[in-house]
Amino acid sequence: MSTSLRSSTSPLSQFSACEISDALIKLGSPNGGHIPDVHMLSPTSQVKICAPAYTVQMVFASDKSAPKLSSHFVDTATPGSVVVIDAPPQAKNAVWGGLMTAGAQARGAVGVIISGRCRDLAEHRAADFPVFARGHSTVGQSPFVRPSGVNVTLTIHPKDTDDGADAFAPVTVTPGDWIIADEDGVVCVPVDMVDKVVELAKMGQEIDAKCMADIKAGKSIQASFKEHRGK
Repeated sequence: MSTSLRSSTSPLSQFSACEISDALIKLGSPNGGHIPDVHMLSPTSQVKICAPAYTVQMVFASDKSAPKLSSHFVDTATPGSVVVIDAPPQAKNAVWGGLMTAGAQARGAVGVIISGRCRDLAEHRAADFPVFARGHSTVGQSPFVRPSGVNVTLTIHPKDTDDGADAFAPVTVTPGDWIIADEDGVVCVPVDMVDKVVELAKMGQEIDAKCMADIKAGKSIQASFKEHRGK
């Protein structure tokens, strides 16, 4: 089955989310750029996103101290971007629906990544619009949450995690960071690391190709890894 690519001309687009995470781990990232628990809900065919982040911070509606937006956040989405939304982890409502998909498509956004929930799945799928989220819901934003900032730095925490020594590190998403999302998950690459990630991901791709050829020919995984990966 072919994969539909929603992307700019970034060299990152030639790699899978897994290959990019491996490169980030080698560069010292504590989380491989992985935004956990977020899965592709639309479309039903295979799709891959590689685009710069347009970020949106959601807060509970009861938070009166957080800023209020003068425009709807979809109306200010930039062409060629992927919308990245961080909602309060306790919220059970959706922060994205069918009308927002229509607005995002009209403005040239290539998809949405939601640390939270969406709704109107049938509408997103009918529009062939990529939606990645932690889950879905029947209720919308109001009266539960509201947007409080766009093009702000997000710190996305894993769901249901404590702060112990083995806790998975949160992911920081800065506006313009590169988001790669496919059937395996979602990865964020800081802008200043793109060149190094591309270099290491290419090396990893070549090494894995050699391992795959050996393993298919009957060589043990351990022996193949030792020869090509050095471990």
